[in-house]
Amino acid sequence: MDSLEKIVSLCKRRGFIFPGSDVYGGFAGTWDFGPLGTTLKKNLMDAWWKFFVDDRDNIYGIDAAILMNPKTWEASGHTSTFADPLVECKECKSRFRADKIANNITESVTTEEFLDTHTKCPVCGKESWGPIRKFNMMFTTHVGAVLPDDNDELSQKSIAYLRPETAQGIFTNYKNVVDTIYPNLPFGLAQQGKAFRNEISPRDFILRDRECSQMEIEYFVAPDTWEDNFEIMRKAQHEFLEKIAGLNPSSIHEYEVPPEDRAHYSKRTIDFMFDYPNGEEELMGLAYRTDFDLSNIQKASGKSMEYRDKITKEAFIPHVIEPSIGVERLFLAVLSTAYHEDEVNGEKRIVLKLPEHLAPYKYCVSPLLKNKPELVEKAKTVYNLLRKKYGNITWDDSGNIGKRYRKQDEIGTPKCVVIDFETLENNTVTIRDRDTTEQIRKDIANL
Repeated sequence: MDSLEKIVSLCKRRGFIFPGSDVYGGFAGTWDFGPLGTTLKKNLMDAWWKFFVDDRDNIYGIDAAILMNPKTWEASGHTSTFADPLVECKECKSRFRADKIANNITESVTTEEFLDTHTKCPVCGKESWGPIRKFNMMFTTHVGAVLPDDNDELSQKSIAYLRPETAQGIFTNYKNVVDTIYPNLPFGLAQQGKAFRNEISPRDFILRDRECSQMEIEYFVAPDTWEDNFEIMRKAQHEFLEKIAGLNPSSIHEYEVPPEDRAHYSKRTIDFMFDYPNGEEELMGLAYRTDFDLSNIQKASGKSMEYRDKITKEAFIPHVIEPSIGVERLFLAVLSTAYHEDEVNGEKRIVLKLPEHLAPYKYCVSPLLKNKPELVEKAKTVYNLLRKKYGNITWDDSGNIGKRYRKQDEIGTPKCVVIDFETLENNTVTIRDRDTTEQIRKDIANL
């Protein structure tokens, strides 16, 4: 079993992540977060928000609607360019994203270039391919009471899309923010929320799915300052990934995306790659979007997107630096970094060495024996004390103390607090450290 399979197994066994619609046999490209996964995910999103929004004076939050006027996606270019290269096996009819099953090709691959790779079908093993077709990844839906009908004009006018990114919700609110709070340049607008992409072939657990959560910032800057601000954001991404998310710097690599592979709106893009258990994959992106989005909105809407400098009174359309990260990709990177196997007293141990501020539970409180009422009562007192002070605390009185430790190690709980008979005598408890397994005694008043 490789390490990715071990992480997937741990996620289901301990309640981090379940297959979507699991009771009905699943639904490809969807995943449900269980009790521990929900908390870890929220902790990650809260840490990102604190680092980029709460701790800064010039980045503000918004929360735009998922359903947006379809003109949004026409102006942004998504209806015409948001597409992946789809290829179909003539033998078994399986469909794949061409650049993900062949080596040394890009998203702009042609049919001839793909065929020259002599790639075999991952399903049937044959080399019999149809032509490459562009597959638009946006999910289509209909708004209102009109039933979908390709031949009905009214039905066609009701077409809308589930947003494929959160960025456009920021761009369409740029003017609202400038008109209401008129921030100084540079300033950023941040958003967290769901995005939907109709992936041709979802794979690799939560790395490539059809429904995900994104965290994005659009950082509006004066055109002649974009390079300096790009570098500021590049350094900030490293600081967040390494110091806040706890990722190993040696596992993070910058890839300067060549012009032919950049998104249609980008003049410079750096992909932050990460060494996942299944290989190097994109973790986040940093893009210089120029004034592409605001200029297109101005043309499509007829409303000015210019910003007037408060000092020089010069009017111009700001340029944009965009850091964007998928929560699920960050979640898996954090789990991959935290996952360890070692031995304690000759027994194999699985331990998640999560940063304490991200761990689902800060403490686990246990009575040494659950059949001793005096220990249970005292343990409940300590539990309530810690819960009031630290929030998410767990209780465990199942099995022997060794099994409890192993369980808490697997879910990443930093400290286990055990109430024993000595506690009843001197009001001290045993605190056991997850990473070192060392135990110390401490007075309850000093917890």
